[in-house]
Amino acid sequence: MTQTWNPTTYEANGAFVPALGAGVLEWLAPQPGERILDLGCGDGQLTAKIAATGAHVIGVDASLAMIEGAKSRGIEARVCNAEALPFDHEFDAVFSNAALHWVRNQDAMLAGVKHALKPGGRFVVEMGGHGNVAAILVALKAVLERHGCANLEDGVNYYPAPEVYSDRLARYGFTVKKIQLIPRPTPLPAGMAAWLTTFRSGVLDAVPAHLRATIVDETVSLLEPALRDEQGNWTADYIRLRFIARA
Repeated sequence: MTQTWNPTTYEANGAFVPALGAGVLEWLAPQPGERILDLGCGDGQLTAKIAATGAHVIGVDASLAMIEGAKSRGIEARVCNAEALPFDHEFDAVFSNAALHWVRNQDAMLAGVKHALKPGGRFVVEMGGHGNVAAILVALKAVLERHGCANLEDGVNYYPAPEVYSDRLARYGFTVKKIQLIPRPTPLPAGMAAWLTTFRSGVLDAVPAHLRATIVDETVSLLEPALRDEQGNWTADYIRLRFIARA
């Protein structure tokens, strides 16, 4: 399963992601003249905010479409796989928001980040944490199983607990300064169907075409009692993992 991204769809249905990145940007506290790598920069909305501080920021992302979106904002950005970072001790900080839970080989990514940072450089991240979108995933997996596609959701994302990720960071020579889970019930103005078609596009693309709309509709129906209020507003059960670590 390969997740696909469209900058226009992402901005329409997932604008809340960079909008909620203010907290982790505060933890980054970029300074003028610093060299910062934005790992999984997406369409560059937060990258632009880092650049506005006077830092020299480079954005990387695995999606060519998202990189083109970032470049359209005037961002220095390039296509790059998080599991094969080519940088050599050149950044004061590596920053990432809402991206690292998509990385399959966490160990290769962490080794690459460690190699990209100057000694003592900081690694500042917000990603999905343990329990993130649990209700959504339980509902989706139940519907997929009903239609004979049970395995398609397996391993799509990695949502670790703080203790687990702290240990993982330590194995790669990082010193964790601060790490916490942050429950963040997140309004979905575009609705649950839009969330599914945006953030589970890879899963849905792997489903037989004639079943896709049915799977979305049945998942939405299962979730309505838990995540949709009486006025029709949807809220996703987000839980984020945020940390600062030093190389």
